[in-house]
Order: sequence, then C-alpha cells, then structure tokens
Amino acid sequence: MKKRKIDPDMPSDNSIRIPDFLPPPHELAKAKTIIITIGLDAKTIAFFKREAKKRGAKYQKMIRKVLSRYADHFNKAA
Repeated sequence: MKKRKIDPDMPSDNSIRIPDFLPPPHELAKAKTIIITIGLDAKTIAFFKREAKKRGAKYQKMIRKVLSRYADHFNKAA
C-alpha cells in the first residue's frame, strides 16, 4: 500500500466554508416560452439595444429577463 503524501498547497485547518453560490436546478431549467407580439416605444428599444451591444448580449433576452424578474417580484409579494 502506498503512503499518502500531504500536498503542501492544500489549505490548513484554518480554512473557511464558502456558502453555496450555485443556483438551484429549477432556475437552471429553461422555462417554457410563448411567442407574442408587443409594441414598445422607440426609446425603450434603443435603450435595450444599446445596453445589449455594450455587454455582447441579445436585447430581446434582456427585455424578457426584466419582465420575468418584475413578475417574480410581484408574485412573491401577493
């Protein structure tokens, strides 16, 4: 049987536990989407397009996320 070597890079006894930062599985699963047509004012679309471009994201996904978080917030309050 091989003798185990202690890794010198391994943390000592004074390490601390880091809280779990991963989202729960239900947040990872893709929600069912329904395609709709919605009219938004030009300044709102311009804002989301500009912000999405800065971040290398898709503006429609950003709008969807804002609406989803808004609905979640008020569903929890009810």
